[in-house]
Amino acid sequence: MDTNIRHHIINNFQGDDFHTLKEAIEESVKEKDELTLPGLGVFFELIWENASQELKNELIEIIRKRVQKGLDNDI
Repeated sequence: MDTNIRHHIINNFQGDDFHTLKEAIEESVKEKDELTLPGLGVFFELIWENASQELKNELIEIIRKRVQKGLDNDI
C-alpha cells in the first residue's frame, strides 16, 4: 500500500479557510500529539518551499534558539 502523507494532508485541508487552518495548527501544537507531527511537517514544507530567504533565515533562527533550550523546557 503506497501512502502519500503529503497528498492526504493537503487534500484533507484543501478548501479550508484561514480560521480552520489556524485552529488546526494551534490545536496540534497545544495538544503535543505525536500523530499531528507529520501534518505540521507538511505545513512547514509548504511554508519553506514558498518562503523568501529572509523568512527562511528567521525561521531557522527561531528553531535554533528553541532547540538550544532543549526538551526540558516544555516544548
